[in-house]
Amino acid sequence: MALTPDIAANPSLDGYEGEESHVDAPGLQGFVFALFFIFGGITSLNDVIIPKLKELFTLNYTQAMLVQFCFFTAYLVIGIPGAKLVKKIGYMRGAVAGLLTMMVGCLLFIPASKNAIYGLFLLALFVLASGVVIVQVVANPLISLLGPQRTAHSRLTFAQAFNSLGTTLFPYFGAIIILGSLATVTAADLSGPVLDAYRTQETGAIVNAYTGLAIALALVAAAVWLFRNRLKGESHEASVGLGGFDLLKRPRFGYGALCIFLYVGAEVSIGSLIVSYLMQPGVMGLEEQAAGRLISWYWGGAMVGRFIGSAVLRLISPGKVLAFVAAGAIALILISTNTTGSVSGYALLAIGLMNSIMFPTIFTLACEKLGARAADGSGIINVAIFGGAVVPLATGMVADVSGNLAVALALPASCYAIIAGFGIFARKPA
Repeated sequence: MALTPDIAANPSLDGYEGEESHVDAPGLQGFVFALFFIFGGITSLNDVIIPKLKELFTLNYTQAMLVQFCFFTAYLVIGIPGAKLVKKIGYMRGAVAGLLTMMVGCLLFIPASKNAIYGLFLLALFVLASGVVIVQVVANPLISLLGPQRTAHSRLTFAQAFNSLGTTLFPYFGAIIILGSLATVTAADLSGPVLDAYRTQETGAIVNAYTGLAIALALVAAAVWLFRNRLKGESHEASVGLGGFDLLKRPRFGYGALCIFLYVGAEVSIGSLIVSYLMQPGVMGLEEQAAGRLISWYWGGAMVGRFIGSAVLRLISPGKVLAFVAAGAIALILISTNTTGSVSGYALLAIGLMNSIMFPTIFTLACEKLGARAADGSGIINVAIFGGAVVPLATGMVADVSGNLAVALALPASCYAIIAGFGIFARKPA
């Protein structure tokens, strides 16, 4: 996902007409790629936590999806303030602020586990996500700033590949750590103090995982702080209107923001249901941990697709590529929901490959010609990621009402249909 910030050296560049619309910051790209890796991995861990908390607190699908609702609501609440913070203190210091907020969110899992209260887990996830939002407000425009605009689509997709590397590795090891303890009883069989003790014991694995992440985040924040003065040529234009919402009046940006909302919602909905879907007897009939490890195939497909896409997008119109992969995602949903066994399971997992270039391509297509309004646009787009809260919750409701996960997948499919339309709409340069 990327926007192109203003260029202090040449403020007249409103829309990247020049090839030198970037700043000098040797070695900084590696840090930005690391940020993509970190927030991608942490976000994908929700797919592992959901089935664990669903069992421990005997939740239905709607209640379990509150994990994603609370996590992605942070984008709605923090998106605009996060952009204002970054504009005030700069990209690098903003990254440090985001990383430290993420660290606090990870540490909040400790009291959540000790008290065995579902609401405290949701609060911890909201704080963690608030830090992720700030880091994304930094990373999105910064990756475009560190190179010429003509390769922005490709460079952004390549950066997203590191995001996908995180989303591939974190769920695999998270499934082993968090879903690894196979208890001989379930929460549904217990009550009272015994149930509280069981929940505290079983959530200990979640605490251990996130405490380790908190330590790692503190170290990364310290490293980024050492580079806080490396970025040269950074400046920001004052917001126009209510936090930049006036940008939604531009048809291309407004349609693109809607598609970000729908894309994130569809991607998160599918990722959140993978474990439950693959455990169904009519699909693959796997145990919880085995199904959890396969989440990495979903996110791994996105990683592979982004490396491939970074090259394809140099040769083919990004809008046409976007329309093609969105149609491919719909086809895979239809195959998965109309077959059984391994074909059904792997068709669902293969949607990750179709997802691969969607976010960065929608982002850059929507944000062409923003110029000095980049930080405002980044904040609005981060608000649009709130789709990751709304669409999964609605998908969970459909699953509960229909009693059929295959029926619930019709909602993500409709999201992809609208995204395909945007690809056609934005196939020509702004």
